[in-house]
Amino acid sequence: MAYTAPPSPAGPVGSQYCVCKVELSICGQNLLDRDVTSKSDPFCVLFMEVNGKWVELDRTETAVNNLNPAFAKKFIIDYHFEEVQKLKFALFDQDKSSTQLYEHDFLGEFSCTLGTIVSSKKITRTLLLGNGKPAGKGMITVAAQELSDNRVITLSMAGRKLDKKDLFGKSDPFLEFHKPGDDGKWMLVHRTEVIKYTLDPVWKPFTVPLVSLCDGEMEKMIKVVCYDYDSDGGHDFIGEFQTSVARLCEAQDASPLELECINPKKQKKKKNYKNSGIIIVKSCKITRNFSFLDYILGGCQLMFTVGIDFTASNGNPQEPSSLHYINPLGTNEYLSAIWAVGQIIQDYDSDKMFPALGFGAQLPPDWKVSHEFAINFNPRNPFCSGVEGIVQAYSACLPHIRFYGPTNFSPIINHVARFAAQATQQETASQYFILLIITDGVISDMDETRHAVVQASKLPMSIIIVGVGNADFAAMEFLDGDSRVLRSHTGEEAVRDIVQFVPFRNFRNVPKETLAKAVLAELPQQVVQYFKHQNLPPINSEPA
Repeated sequence: MAYTAPPSPAGPVGSQYCVCKVELSICGQNLLDRDVTSKSDPFCVLFMEVNGKWVELDRTETAVNNLNPAFAKKFIIDYHFEEVQKLKFALFDQDKSSTQLYEHDFLGEFSCTLGTIVSSKKITRTLLLGNGKPAGKGMITVAAQELSDNRVITLSMAGRKLDKKDLFGKSDPFLEFHKPGDDGKWMLVHRTEVIKYTLDPVWKPFTVPLVSLCDGEMEKMIKVVCYDYDSDGGHDFIGEFQTSVARLCEAQDASPLELECINPKKQKKKKNYKNSGIIIVKSCKITRNFSFLDYILGGCQLMFTVGIDFTASNGNPQEPSSLHYINPLGTNEYLSAIWAVGQIIQDYDSDKMFPALGFGAQLPPDWKVSHEFAINFNPRNPFCSGVEGIVQAYSACLPHIRFYGPTNFSPIINHVARFAAQATQQETASQYFILLIITDGVISDMDETRHAVVQASKLPMSIIIVGVGNADFAAMEFLDGDSRVLRSHTGEEAVRDIVQFVPFRNFRNVPKETLAKAVLAELPQQVVQYFKHQNLPPINSEPA
């Protein structure tokens, strides 16, 4: 899309990009007892099969001294309709504080596809040991819920004059939130942290999906239970009450909602019983937690620009040893990277017109070095029609330029940043800019590039760098702020990580989709992170 044109509404996004969030709730029954003096302390680990290997995605909290745990922590997974997503649920008895699974006793596992769980909504299966035999009478129940409702509820809770349960001190209270399950039983949704030694606790505000708490139904009754924490897992019941999200929403910062915490047994026994304390809802806010897809479906356009390295270290494009040599199959590593990334991103831009820029070459007629030139030699209109247009312009320009140097990134980064800065004046989530830089080596203007990236981190912009050839790409890894926050040479920190670097050599012998997935892995969260930080909802989004 031309930078100067106003954004037009996005067309329908292909189903391959429509990803649903699925929430999985885990319960265990009759788990193996691995502890001598007490019951097992189980936790559940979720694995997904990736390229034939099991990769850990997440793990629940540990349920102390409990062979029939209902885990409060939910697993949330992206459900891709077009992929077979193999999952494995493995249960362990926590013996040490170590994160290494081999340090804990194995209680059994169960494997299936996400599609199986989703189509059944709820499944109960036998847990198996490593030899394929049942793990005693151990069973696992997995319940699935689609998180299509993107509303989230943020609650700020406190207590006052709660019953004292500890002999030598005050209580250690925590809250549990339950909703009615399909089977009529109460299902645990959320557990707060424990506040030690107090009858007047103030819990940290917490946020849960509205679908998790009440299935998105504001009037549905939920149950809130208050316990006094005991380290042996035998928590003492303080009291409970039932309410609805609609009622909780009556709480405002200026006027909190107070609800009596009732112990039914005490209520029956004592005539003058009032309550076991007051639970205070200090505030209750419902907002929308927008996803990448929400922004795309809302009409946000991804503005794609390619920057191509034409420095002399690439070699003479007429010689097969050159990284710019186009082989008899009509491709090279530069073209492969352009195709891999461009084919995905072009679906998110309505007119599919992409600027393609080069750097590090001498241009005719005066053979001056340029670090940001249109590869179609039309500086006023550097746009190419689709990925095919970029490929054609690239192939056509090779015989007409002289490869030179140095390898300066900052001019092209600043070029795209100028347009991204203009987009911020629209005050809508309508445009996000992606710069793909394909390069063969070491950056010459590292200080200027670091500064340019730090400034760009404040803008609706991400930078993807694909390193071709076999050079040392340590500097690129430095720009990709996955392990540390990137700083400019003046010490200013990047507001967010906007650079994703991948070396092409890691993807030479794998399907081309693999490169695209790796290159674009961080992009959705970068888009969402920027618009959230700017407090910009998707265009035409409904209020919560």
